[in-house]
Amino acid sequence: MQRRIATVGLLLILTGCLSIPPSSDESMPAPKSRYEHQPGEVKDSRYEPEPGRNAETIAQMRAAPAPAVPELAPGKNAADDHGALVAKGYVRIGTAHFPGTDASARDEAIRIGQEASADYILLYAPGASGDDWMAVYYVRFQLPFGATFRDLRADELDTLGAAGGVRIGSIINGTPASRANLIAGDAVLQVNGTPVANRAAFQSLLRSHAGHAVTLTIVRNGETLKRVVRLGAMANVTAP
Repeated sequence: MQRRIATVGLLLILTGCLSIPPSSDESMPAPKSRYEHQPGEVKDSRYEPEPGRNAETIAQMRAAPAPAVPELAPGKNAADDHGALVAKGYVRIGTAHFPGTDASARDEAIRIGQEASADYILLYAPGASGDDWMAVYYVRFQLPFGATFRDLRADELDTLGAAGGVRIGSIINGTPASRANLIAGDAVLQVNGTPVANRAAFQSLLRSHAGHAVTLTIVRNGETLKRVVRLGAMANVTAP
């Protein structure tokens, strides 16, 4: 009798150490969609704006009202495509990734573009890097100046006999710099008679005179010239 009780007690102890498997609903949580958004990821038509390209800034800086339907074109090479649009005065405002077929991807790219008030969309088909479509959104901005520039090198300063200045680089069509007939290679020495020390100083002078006309003293092929530039409004955005 005692042996039987001990045996039953041992069975109860062993059984108590076993866990009862949960129901199928508890043990198998619903799988997450591959396109479900996770922190730090871009999934399921997730649109990511460029830093400083919020709706208010875009509205202030755009050259014309947003179209009812953005223009869409197939992308080829991202770097070359971007450079070509920048040369025309476009600024990238955001990027989206999403799954879909050819037709649905076009529709989704345009839908997001309308919500983002984009002017132009480049749509890239899925490739070796992944199976999502990528759409890149652009708006034509009324850029305050519209040209790149760099510090004059020591040898250039010696040749010009100047203490400071900047050299104009690429110029975007349809911008204040373009309308003032500035060309690549011009050396800017003064703004409204104030000497330009370096690139940072020139940028500061442009910002302080934003929305107004300024007279630049430049040197082009050894000749000193004056050019009036009617600067656009300056917003807190990074030039392309």
